[in-house]
Formats: sequence, C-alpha cells, structure tokens
Amino acid sequence: MNNALILPIIIPLITGAILVAFRKNIQFHRWASAIALIATGLVSMFLMNQITLHGIQTLQLGGWEAPFGISLVADMFSSLLILTSSIVAFACVVYAFRSIGKDREKNYFYPLFLFLITGVNGSFLTGDLFNLFVCFEVMLISSYVLLSLGGTKIQLSESIKYILINVLSSSLFLVGIAYLYAITGTLNMAHLSVRIAESGQDGLTTTVSLLFIVVFGLKAALFLFYWLPSSYSAPPTAISAIFAALLTKVGIYALFRMFTLIFYHEPQITHLLLGIMGAGTMLLGAFGAVAFSDIKKILTYNVIVSVGLIIAGLASASFMGMTGSINYLIHDIVIKALLFLIGGTIISLTGTSRLDEVSGLIRTHPYLGWMFFVAVLSVSGIPPLSGFIGKVLITRGTFEASYFWLGGIGLITSLLVLYSVMKIFMNVFWGETNLSVEMEKGTTNGVMFPIVLLTALTVALGLGVEGIQPYVNLAAESLMNPRFYIEAVLGSNAAF
Repeated sequence: MNNALILPIIIPLITGAILVAFRKNIQFHRWASAIALIATGLVSMFLMNQITLHGIQTLQLGGWEAPFGISLVADMFSSLLILTSSIVAFACVVYAFRSIGKDREKNYFYPLFLFLITGVNGSFLTGDLFNLFVCFEVMLISSYVLLSLGGTKIQLSESIKYILINVLSSSLFLVGIAYLYAITGTLNMAHLSVRIAESGQDGLTTTVSLLFIVVFGLKAALFLFYWLPSSYSAPPTAISAIFAALLTKVGIYALFRMFTLIFYHEPQITHLLLGIMGAGTMLLGAFGAVAFSDIKKILTYNVIVSVGLIIAGLASASFMGMTGSINYLIHDIVIKALLFLIGGTIISLTGTSRLDEVSGLIRTHPYLGWMFFVAVLSVSGIPPLSGFIGKVLITRGTFEASYFWLGGIGLITSLLVLYSVMKIFMNVFWGETNLSVEMEKGTTNGVMFPIVLLTALTVALGLGVEGIQPYVNLAAESLMNPRFYIEAVLGSNAAF
C-alpha cells in the first residue's frame, strides 16, 4: 500500500481550494498553480520508480480491502500519463500568465484549471468504475466553466453543445454502470475482470461493453466527434491547448482500461468495432483538416485524427500495437498542446486565423516559425521526432492482427496530416511578409518559454526513445496481462 497515490489528486485539489480564498492575489494564483503542477509531476516520477522496483502500486482508502472499499491503482500506464499531463499542464498554465487576461484570472481561472487536473489524475488512478464516473464529472464540470469563462458569444454558443453532449454521455455512463453492477455485483475494476472471466462474456455483457464504447467514444471524440472542432476552437489559447492535450485522452485511457482489463474476451466483436470506428475517425478527421483554411479548424481536426490512430493500436490487441499506442499517446499529449500554443500565438500576433490573410511571419519571428516546423514534422511522424516510433509500432501491430486495412488507413491519413499542417507553415511563415512588427496585434513576450519547453520535449521523446521505451514496454505488459493488475488490487482475494 502506497500513500503517495493520493498526492496527484489532492495536490491540485487542495491548491485549487486554497486559491479560491485568495481571489484578488493573482501572483499567488500563478505561482501556486505552477508549483502544484511541478509537485504532481515529481510525485508521478516517484510512483514510476516504485512501480519499476516493486510492481503496480495500490492504496485502499479508509483501510477497506478491495473490492469493498475505494481503490487507487497506479500502474506504469497511468503513471506515464500523469507525468506527461503534469508537464503539459505546467506549460499551459505558464502560457496563461501573459495571455489569459486579468478578468479570467480574477474569475478563478487557476483554481478551475487545477480542479480539471484533479479530475484527469483521478481518472487515471481510480480502480473503481463509479469513481471513474465521479472523476470524469469533476473534470467535465471544470471544463464547462473554463469553456464559457469570459462570456464571449462563440464561447457561450459552443458551451451549450459541449455540455449537452457530455450530459448525454454521462447519463449513458450511469446506465452502463447500473447494468454492469446488476450482472456482476461489483464495480471494482479488478473484481469486474475476475467476475466476467469466471462467468464468461455472454451476449448481455457484450452488449453492455458496446454501450461503454459509445460512452467513452463520445468523450474521446472517437467517430462521434461532431461536437469537438467548434468547442475546442472557442476558448482562449491556454484553455484550448489543455483541452486538446488532455480531455480526449481521458476517454482514450478509459477505453484502454475497459477493453484490456474487463471486456477482452470477445475481440472479434468489441475490438473489431473499435478498429472500424478508429478508421472512420482517422479518415473523417483528415478530410476535415485538409478541407479547411482556418488554423483553429485544421488543428482541432488533427486532434480527431490522432484519436483514431491511438485506438487502432488498441484494436489490434497485440503487444506491438499496444506499445505503439502508448508511445503515440504520450507524444500526442505533448504535440497537441504545442501546436495549439503556437497556433494561438500566431492568431494573437496577426489578429486572424485565416491562412490567406497572413504570410512571411518567419522573417519577424524565426524561432516561432522553426519550432512550428519541428511540430509539423513530429505530428506527421517524420523520424527521428516523437511521432515516428508510435506510428511505426501501431502500423506493425495492426498488420500482425491482419488488420491491413486499418494500418493502411493510418499511413494514408498520416500523409493528409502532413499536408494539412504544412499548409499552415507554408502560408503563414513562408512568402512575402505582409505584417510588420509595428502592425502586430499581440506579442510573443512571456509566452515563448512553454513553447520552447514542449518543442524540446518532443525532440527529446524522439531522440531519447530508448530511454523511455522500457517504461512503455512495462506499461504495455501490464495492459496485455490483466492478472498483474488483479493480483495487485485484490491480493489474496484474487480468486474471490
């Protein structure tokens, strides 16, 4: 039992609660938020070390043994995601220092940001299905307020759609939980795995699993993504970046957890459906990215493409595909935040998101231009940057599973992704300069550090892939062998 498991949840939660009481002290809000996120990242590194040395870490809250109490579980998969999320959240909150605006800061931007991270980390760590729902709601309620914070017309308009779709998916989530409890008599994930393995995944259980595909598919923007492009384009850059980096990833995490630990007995139904939805997501997302000439739309549709690619590795149900998805998931959290921060900076400088209204920006902002070029290569999977190894392994995994069509669609959409983001680079940064420094609407002062940090990280993840690969392999092994998770949580009750 490791008490440190509660820290990634309570550090941002308590910090956010304290900040609410100091509404007018904006400097305190800024630095307390940054320090809380750094502390959360350090705790996740400690947990990764403990998992490497001693295996999956657990904490039974209140001393109640599983499956009767609330379990927190940290395997290498969840710990890697918490570390990556903490780094990206730190970058986004630092970017917000100079970009979010005083009005939003005074209206609890930083506490809401920390509450959102609380929900994200809780989702990664909970070992109980109902508490997964609770953590989702903490994250979503915070995101509702962040999306509408500022009260602009487009924010309020998109908030309505975003809230309605998430209320619907949360309602279906509760229905799925109720059916699963009626079938198995438990909501502890490890115990669910044991019960379903003992009784067999019959037709009713498989139907419930399909309901969870719909629930988490809505939250992850897997095929059912029509709400995402406009919603993620509406709020300020720092909020859009954290949404693009993390919110869909929590839905993806839930799909991985459910369909490697609980519903893995009928892959010819569940995993094939995930593969089909992943292929459709990649194709439709890529078509959207290519079709638009608006920076925000192009970047948001690229969020959708990556969701389909990551799910392709899960659908393959192979070790190779799983390692590829974990690699690409870590890469995608970083690169989507980077692209949105650079895209938001471009819009701040030029006052427009239209590609045909600006050019030649690289002459006045060369560092920004070349960092965007690095991000373009990385998101497209060009070696040796961070997107390459994940795409290669996912493709190999789909081929090993004889899903040649799925791997082929992944390769085709990679070319479309390259075209869509290169279109931004060629139109915005190349060509004749039509915007002098004096004509610029904004500034890069104070916002370059987080962009440099994330650019360095995506390069490091590519060049230093051998350093992170043992952790990724360990994460994939725990996903491919549910027994490790079950024994860590239930211990002597594993055959309960």
